[in-house]
Amino acid sequence: MHDPVADTPTPAAHDAYDTLVRRFARMGHIANALGILGWDKDTMMPSGAADSRAESIATLSVLHHGIMTTPDMADLLAAAPEPGDAWQAANLQEMRRLHAHAMAVPPDLVEAASRAASRCEMAWRTARRDSDFASLLPYLEDVLARTREIAHAKAEALGLSPYDALLDQYDPGTRQADIDPVFRRLSTQLPGLIADALEHQRAHPAPALPRGPFATAAQAALGQEIMRTVGFDMARGRLDVSLHPFCGGAEDDVRITTRYEEGDFLNALMGVVHESGHALYEQGLPRAWHSQPVGAARGMSLHESQSLLMEMQVCRSAEFMTWAAPVIATALGGDIQSPEWSADTLHRQVTRVRPGFIRVDADEVTYPAHILVRYEMETALINGQMTLHDLPGAFNARLYDLLGLRVTEDRLGCLQDIHWPSGSWGYFPTYTLGAMIAAQLREAAQKACPTLMEDIARGDFSTLLTWLRTHVHHRASSAAMRDIVRDATGAPPGPDAYLRHLRHRYCGQ
Repeated sequence: MHDPVADTPTPAAHDAYDTLVRRFARMGHIANALGILGWDKDTMMPSGAADSRAESIATLSVLHHGIMTTPDMADLLAAAPEPGDAWQAANLQEMRRLHAHAMAVPPDLVEAASRAASRCEMAWRTARRDSDFASLLPYLEDVLARTREIAHAKAEALGLSPYDALLDQYDPGTRQADIDPVFRRLSTQLPGLIADALEHQRAHPAPALPRGPFATAAQAALGQEIMRTVGFDMARGRLDVSLHPFCGGAEDDVRITTRYEEGDFLNALMGVVHESGHALYEQGLPRAWHSQPVGAARGMSLHESQSLLMEMQVCRSAEFMTWAAPVIATALGGDIQSPEWSADTLHRQVTRVRPGFIRVDADEVTYPAHILVRYEMETALINGQMTLHDLPGAFNARLYDLLGLRVTEDRLGCLQDIHWPSGSWGYFPTYTLGAMIAAQLREAAQKACPTLMEDIARGDFSTLLTWLRTHVHHRASSAAMRDIVRDATGAPPGPDAYLRHLRHRYCGQ
């Protein structure tokens, strides 16, 4: 098959451009170091190292920012001629976009925001455990204050609203005006869809799962086997444990994590395949453009589409469970002939609709409700329409509106996510945008490759991975997200394929 990476030229052009390439490569190396330090902080770092680690991360963040904002950087960007090569031209365009973002924020604010986030993350761990929002409040107020400063500085420099300026960091080119109509449609249709799914499910009750305990070591070994099957390169990454599953690390060193419960192997396993989707994207980016802006993933909506395509669209399918059920049973010491270990049992469990409080444990149908709540809260907080003192009550009320659940303690409500304490404001909508794109990409891949799901039923992910490498991964940031999706699927990102998928899988329609 044709490999678009083979045709991708290496970074080289005129003197100004060459200088820029070297500087961005240096920033890329610093970003790699920050990625590994961040991974270690969330997986292995002893709690007593929190303050010194915060200082190290802040120092490297300032160094990174300092290279971007050197006095001659603007001159170099202006002097670099427009390359005739499309990839070099896209690289220069991304350099200019990143420079505009960086120049909008003074170094002392970058440093203050990094320190505030590091302190708040550590405070969040205790506050979440103790369900004590009041203890987190002063730390979170500091993070929100710094985030608002950054948002307003970038808004003025980029000609955007404060929230759009934050959103642009995670999903370049996406705006609140793009999101609001889609989310209004979801907000209107979601309650009825959930009701239909629950009614359909009552008519088809799921059989009981096998009972544990399931040893953590066995679950970890199973996770690694599944990672290798879906295409994860174990020579360029690893699996570890963290409080909140994530994908991080560095180029050619992609670190993913999950969390284990000895009474429930499916949550950890689905966490592994979700993060493997992120990792496959990172491992599939064109190596000729490592440490250059054009070689990075094209925003978090597309990134989330890769994790959700792998987890929701593929690995929660009946076809995947046809292959996986005996593999899972063997790894965990089950009887592959027993009905409780059958593909049907496991498939019906991983597609069971259970309205619940915790976003990361939510099923595919109710998950968008969790994002709608967070999106509404964070836009109101950034725009000054709500204070953090009001957050727990507003969060709880909106969750009740959408899912009918009454939050009884903060750890089940606004304390459950690390995003706001870590300074990641403007990230949440990319989860549901990613879910929509995932459905759209899966439809297109299946249309282009009619045997796709039959291959999955044999444990063969090569057809899917080749299609994703060609249409998404290898394109990196050489084009806008909307153009990548349109080129791959024939249509811009939208909710139609997603809603079709939910109604077909969960409502029998």
